[in-house]
Order: sequence, then structure tokens, then C-alpha cells
Amino acid sequence: MNSLLWQPDGSRIASANLTRFADVVGHPLDPTDPRRSYANLHRFSVTDRPSFWQAIWSFCNVQSSESATAVLERGDEFPGSKWFVDARLNFAENLLSRGDDKTALVSVLETGARSTMSYAELTRRVAALGRHFDDIGIAPGDRIAGWLPNVSATIVAMLAAASRGAIWSSCSPDFGTEGALDRFGQIEPRLLVACDGYAYGGKTFDVRTRVDEVARAIPSIESTLWVSILGLVDDDLDRIYAEKGDAEPRYEQLPFDHPLFIMFSSGTTGKPKCIVHGAGGTLLQHVKEHQLHVDLQADDTLFFFTTCGWMMWNWLVSGLATGATLVLFDGSPFAPGPTALIDLIDQEDISVFGVSAKYLSAIEKEGLKPRETHRLDRLKSILSTGSPLTHEGFRYVYRDFKEDVWLASISGGTDIISCFVLGSPWLPVNEGELQAKGLGMDVDVVDERGESLVGEKGELICRQSFPSAPVGFWNDPDEAKYRAAYFDSLANIWSHGDFAELTENDGMIIHGRSDAVLNPGGVRIGTAEIYRQVETVDAIVDSLAIGQEWDDDTRIVLFVVMRENAALTEELQSEIKRRIRQHASPRHVPAVILPVPDVPRTRSGKIAELAVRNVVHGEPVKNTSALANPEVLEAFADRPELAV
Repeated sequence: MNSLLWQPDGSRIASANLTRFADVVGHPLDPTDPRRSYANLHRFSVTDRPSFWQAIWSFCNVQSSESATAVLERGDEFPGSKWFVDARLNFAENLLSRGDDKTALVSVLETGARSTMSYAELTRRVAALGRHFDDIGIAPGDRIAGWLPNVSATIVAMLAAASRGAIWSSCSPDFGTEGALDRFGQIEPRLLVACDGYAYGGKTFDVRTRVDEVARAIPSIESTLWVSILGLVDDDLDRIYAEKGDAEPRYEQLPFDHPLFIMFSSGTTGKPKCIVHGAGGTLLQHVKEHQLHVDLQADDTLFFFTTCGWMMWNWLVSGLATGATLVLFDGSPFAPGPTALIDLIDQEDISVFGVSAKYLSAIEKEGLKPRETHRLDRLKSILSTGSPLTHEGFRYVYRDFKEDVWLASISGGTDIISCFVLGSPWLPVNEGELQAKGLGMDVDVVDERGESLVGEKGELICRQSFPSAPVGFWNDPDEAKYRAAYFDSLANIWSHGDFAELTENDGMIIHGRSDAVLNPGGVRIGTAEIYRQVETVDAIVDSLAIGQEWDDDTRIVLFVVMRENAALTEELQSEIKRRIRQHASPRHVPAVILPVPDVPRTRSGKIAELAVRNVVHGEPVKNTSALANPEVLEAFADRPELAV
């Protein structure tokens, strides 16, 4: 079967930022062989890392008060490498360099409320809040916590923190008190910026009591600034802007590795890890990905459906450095109806549309065919992440969404606040495959000995350091937690925890998380391989697979969420098994299939397979507050069908 779904035309390739960049660094595109050209450019990017990243700095016009002469020190150490050690810059200054009347932010709530903010107004608001931070004594290295929805005020608060060298950390307002304490309690913020509530799925939620509880429980919090979403409080950021709107912008000039963000792991196996990312590495990696891999231009309108508790929010916000317009959406992607986000594409002329693989699967199940119901005039690319996009998901986009669109499935993580594998504007889109290794990222797939694999499944690794690797974990002075998280398996090599496969097209397939890999009869199986087949069954809307310890081996147990009015009959179970056996292998066939009302997911939408495995084996789930729907775990406990 021919897996080719889309090929960029010559004009698109010729106008791409990547084409200009390749000329600048002396590795120009050969139009007769784009794949080989990209491979050559990638090889340069990992064999001469200092030259490559210096070229990114110049090409993407990074603003700094002191440029770097020493690009990379201790380059053979990972961790331990130091990038741009004598540079001085400010993250917020780079995102606000445009400063004109072009629209920077469009903020839309599921209620229909809409507001816009120009680059000039955004700069003024950041300057005013920065002046307030000066007045209350905020200093470089202080932590500011944001418990906020995905709205313009959140970006203002983050950029004001960055302008003064404070460290920003955020989570979404749907977190409970315990979940927020598990995160913010570890980093001891001086200031909490919080909202009064949020809307989701046609309902509103007042969170003021939770905010007060967290503020009282963390002794380091000196004050709370309120952002009004539901009109239940006076908006402190609006008040500060009215009082200090004439403040001049000021950007603290700081080292390349100065901490910018504290990100949190999902936390489903205990308290979340506090991952510290530096300002320079985050900026450099994001502008590289936006401009070279997404081909983002200043006249683009960029959207990603995300909350402030997922790294894609941080990634989205960095689009300001390119001068694009960002569209923010907060609420349910299916409110007021299933076409809510598709409507947004037309309403806001979105050109780069980012969503999760689960969202694409859900609207396909809903029978949506956007190409028949919407204009999609400016839509040039769709980004998908969060979990592996199935082959059927790829086909759906080109069949029912838009034929002439560049679909880029991307994969990385909070750990690197960016991607290891993503799109390339030079390359075709093949069904089920991520297009390319990220430039500057020495990515490979290896076996247990660290030997490279092609066409076989193995561990996703990165052999050399890169600027957006964490500068460390919070409260981890000897780097014990940091090294254990990524470097225990292979010395001086980053092991990412994904089960992956390099293809003959130089693309990659992600088969799921390594820690969720199933091992029936000693054969390693990625859960994504099973989900791909189950998603083709119309009667099923979601699924989750685990390995259950059974008779000195492992057996596969598949849980399915049935469509309304559908039943898990013996005939349907036989059909599921037949499809899996035929399209995957007999080893993939589940021994048991059971219905559940829902599957547990993290707040960023990832399936919580390990939590279910613990429940089935009678082990505790250490941190249910990390889950968006922890109550559904009860449906997996004490199932007589799984009694040992």
C-alpha cells in the first residue's frame, strides 16, 4: 500500500524559512532529492552543533545585550554541557520585540466572549505589571505561580515575570487543591496569580475557595493577584494597568541558562517532578521549531488547543517571537458544539491549527467533515501531538478535513519543553509517520545495548546535548533525580521513555510510552498499536490496554468505552480480536476485553495506563490529583473477570 498522503509543492518549498536557512549555512536544498537534502542538513546540525545553534541565533534574530562567543562548553558531557555561557538576554524582550499595533493575542472563551490585544498593548501591560513586581520586591529567581486559564492575562503575567527574571510556573484552574499544592508547594512561590473561576462544558466553576486554601497552605506566598474570568472579583491586573500604564518596559539581562519556567511531570506515580527550563534554551529551541519546522511566518495565525498546565501552552506563547498572531481558547473543545474549534479556524483565519491526536479521533467519530462545512481558507497546516496519531487519523485529515494541508504529527515532551521529532516543510507526509528528526537533536532508536535500529521498535534516545535540556530539577542539588530520570539506562545519553521505530522514509513511528509497553510472552508491544485497531470500531469511543501479571507471564487486558446505546457483545469482542490479530499480530490480541464508563487521563489528555495497571494489581495510585477524572479508577478495581 502506498503510504504517501501529501507532497509539498515547489512554491511552498521555495518560500519556506528552512530553504533560506539551509542556504545560509551552506547546505542548500537539492530540489530533486529533498529527503537526502534534509538528512545532510540534519547531519550538519548534530556534527557541528556550535555552528548550527549560532546560525539559529542569527537567523531567528535573537535579541541580546551581550552576544555569545563561547557557544558550547563541555560539549561531550550530557548532562553538563553549557551553551552560550557569556550571553545576556531576556526572554520577554524577545517575545515583545515587535511592539506595533498588529494583533498579538485573540482570546476566546467557550462562552463566546472574545477579546484582542495588540503587540503594543501587550508590551504596555507587561511593563505595568513589571513595575508592580518592582514595587513589591520581586527579584530574579523568585517564583511566581499562575493558577489560570488560557487567556491573555496569563501571558501578560508570565511575560512580566520573565521581564524581571522571576521564574514562572503554572497549572490550569481545574486542578484541585491537592494537585495545586503538590506542584506549587514544592517551589515556594512568593506570589500567586489566580482566577476566580472558569467555564467548561456549558458550566461555570467558582475556584475562589481553592485559591484561598492554597494561598494559606503555602507559607512563602505573600500575596495573591486576582484575574476576573467570571466577574466574581475585581481584576487586579486591570487595576495595575490603570495605575501604572505609563511604565516604561524594562528587561533584566540575564544568563542564557537563567531559569525561566518550572514545568511539572504528570505526577501519576507520585508528586510531580519539578523540571527547570532556562530562558535561552527555551527561546532558541522554540524559534527553531516555529520558523524552520512549522514554517511559521509573521503573517500567520497560530492556534494550539492547550491548558496552562501543558508545555504546549509555553510553546504556543513563544510564537510571539516570530511576530505571529496567537489565538487562545479556554473551555471544552466540544462546547457549545462539536464544531467549536473548527468554527474558530474560519472565525479567526487560523493558518496553523494545533490539537491533540485524541481530538482528531473524537471528531472523526462524530462524523465531522470540515471540508464540506467550513471554508478553511487560510489553513495551511495541522499539528497533532499528545499521543500517537493513528494511520486512520492521518487518512481522516486528508479525506475529510482538507486535502491540501500539511499534517505534522510532532513528539517531544515537558522534559525538553519542545520536540525530538516533528515536521519538515521539505518532506512528504506518509501515513502514520512523523516526518523528521528535529534539527540539532541527535535522535536515534536503539536496542537494550544502545545499538541503532531501523525498521524495528526500540527506545527513543538523544545522543548529544541540546540547549533546551533542563537546567536541572528543583531541589535536586546533586542532580540525582535529574540523572535518574533520563540517564540511568545509557551513560551520557538521554533516554526519553518512548517506544519508537525509525522508518525507511527517515520518519518515525511512536508506539507509546516505554513504561506502558506490554510484554506478553516476552514480546514488547506498544499500546498505540492496539489502540490503532480499536479506533476503527465504530461502537467504541475510547480504549485503554494494560499488561496484567498472569500465570507467570503477562496477558493483555483491553478496556473499552462504548458509544451510547452500544453493547460489548460476544460478537463485538470477536470482531475486535479479529481486527487486532489481522492488522497487528496474534500477540497483540487481548485475553480479556471489558467495558468501562471512561478511561482516566492526565490533565493534558494523556491516557493514564500505569494508574489503571496499579489499580488492577491492587497497588496504590500515588497521586490521583494528577488525573482529570480520578473517579473513573473505581470502574477498574476489583473486577471479578480479572481475579487472579
